[in-house]
Amino acid sequence: MKEFAFKINGAEYKCAVEELEAGKTRVTVNGKVYEVETEAAAAPAPKPAAKPAPAAPKPAAAPAAPKAEAPKPAAAPAAGGIQVKSPLPGSVIKVLVSEGQAVKKGDTLLTLESMKMENAIMAEQDGTVKQIAVAAGQNVMQDDLLIVLG
Repeated sequence: MKEFAFKINGAEYKCAVEELEAGKTRVTVNGKVYEVETEAAAAPAPKPAAKPAPAAPKPAAAPAAPKAEAPKPAAAPAAGGIQVKSPLPGSVIKVLVSEGQAVKKGDTLLTLESMKMENAIMAEQDGTVKQIAVAAGQNVMQDDLLIVLG
């Protein structure tokens, strides 16, 4: 006998189910007994027996994988320059200056896309572009060197 507790629309029901014979079941709900006819449930299809996987032939010794090249270090900043670094991770959309170009405080040096927003990276002081350390389409992380002003 199996016992269950149900709550239907806030009302509680205590049930007991007892199978008498194939097709006949006794159900007791809150003390009241019912004899019901039931249809046999379809039995789940048996799972096919898993065949053991054939043993894979032992591969011949694989040639040594080529060693991955170490990442190239970022270009060293020009001596005595003001480093303009990325304020956030993103992708360089456009570089708007060239090396040797004079810039004024507030001039836009490049455009950086981050989280689907374009961010203008501006010169914080007057100077000359000594080095451009990135190119359009390049991904950068926060604090990566973008440009060196002199």
